[in-house]
Amino acid sequence: MRRLLVLAFALLLSGCLVGPDYLRPVVEVPAAFRYEDRDARETANTAWWKQFQDPVLDALIAEALANNRNIKIAAANLEKAAAVLVQTRSPLWPQIGYSGSAVRERSSEAGAVPWPDRVANPYSAYQTLASASWEIDLWGRIRRLSEAAQADLLATEEAGRGVMLSLVASVATNYIQLLSLDEQLLIAQRTLATYAETVKLFELRFRYGQVSLMNVEQARSQYETAAAGIPQIESQIAQTENALSTLLGRNPGPIRRGRKIQQLALPPVPAGLPSDLLAQRPDIRQAEQSLIAANAQIGAARALYFPTISLTGAYGYASRDLSDLFQGSARLWNFAGSITGPIFTGGAISGQIKQAEAARNAALFSYELTIQSAFADAESTLVSRSKLVEQVQAQERLVRANSEYARLARLQYEGGYSPYSTVLQAEQQLFPSELNYAQYRGALLNSLVNIYKAMGGGWQVAVSGTTDPPPKERAP
Repeated sequence: MRRLLVLAFALLLSGCLVGPDYLRPVVEVPAAFRYEDRDARETANTAWWKQFQDPVLDALIAEALANNRNIKIAAANLEKAAAVLVQTRSPLWPQIGYSGSAVRERSSEAGAVPWPDRVANPYSAYQTLASASWEIDLWGRIRRLSEAAQADLLATEEAGRGVMLSLVASVATNYIQLLSLDEQLLIAQRTLATYAETVKLFELRFRYGQVSLMNVEQARSQYETAAAGIPQIESQIAQTENALSTLLGRNPGPIRRGRKIQQLALPPVPAGLPSDLLAQRPDIRQAEQSLIAANAQIGAARALYFPTISLTGAYGYASRDLSDLFQGSARLWNFAGSITGPIFTGGAISGQIKQAEAARNAALFSYELTIQSAFADAESTLVSRSKLVEQVQAQERLVRANSEYARLARLQYEGGYSPYSTVLQAEQQLFPSELNYAQYRGALLNSLVNIYKAMGGGWQVAVSGTTDPPPKERAP
């Protein structure tokens, strides 16, 4: 028995691995991003959301990471993948078990062979056994399956990191959108209050014959137009709060605010080369681990062509009398070795190999597509941020111009040099331009969130301890 175990260990250690070993495929990538901000400091090792300098946002993200249901689902999936790996690896070790039985039985005495007079009928039988079995992984089938399970575990871990990154980005995006809507609501309410004063003034002037009824109705039309927009903004605020509540793992309800949108700092765009992107993005890491798993499955399938060698053994006691069960005469044992292999399978094994090879090819194409999509995503976010800076600056100039236009139009109207329609036209241009400016400001802040998400964030390795934040970019 000892010689067989030594031989089995020697075979196991000298056994080969069938199938191709994994080599990272060469993927053509761009040398740099066209819209990369090369003057910004590297921010890959910071908790990037803290650069907005809003403690309330920091607290909301911490709450989401602790309570979000998708995070808990990802954690459960990771535990499941770890358990699958343990189960897959288990055949590498001897499987040891035990059994016991106690039987009280009466046999027929009317059979072809007379029942012996000395043998009691009915009779009892007792048995205890310790058993062991071991499949020698000579061709590496179990090791390839373990390699695939290990890669699946790492892919699940990267998927969990992707969930975390998306969650943080979603919380930040919704929070910024909420602040933008708050600012739009303030603009709408302030404009509505101004229009209400104008209506009262015109009604008073009409009463004393200083303006026509048409001027009053023009002012009232302007007031109602502004009033109609407020419920829409309030509805969007409620919907955004509900979405944020879900991300936080709460029931729908109000969300606390910190700073106003004008007070949020604009962090710099992280300078990062494609190699940095490859090292950070969870979806790329996940796709590569899936490719490793698919590659290992080819070896596991090819190993089916080779014989399976197993060792089995048992040791125990059997007796008809319970008192004699553990006597030396009741002892029994056996050990055996077996070898089984295929001769003709009708294409069953070759079919499995072709399936594994096709799955590996699909995983390879998916890996390449993920990398290409990642670069396109990062490039698009950088372009969006660059153009949003220009858009916000232009919109700010438009607001100033419309404000001056409305002021001058009202002065001319009050001086009798122009009709009220000129004032109405100027204010109708000012109100939406102010709303658009608040929207563009929120979109610019969210473009920073999208950039960090496209770059892989880098926050997973630095949640507990961050480096000093880089210098802040001034708001346009």
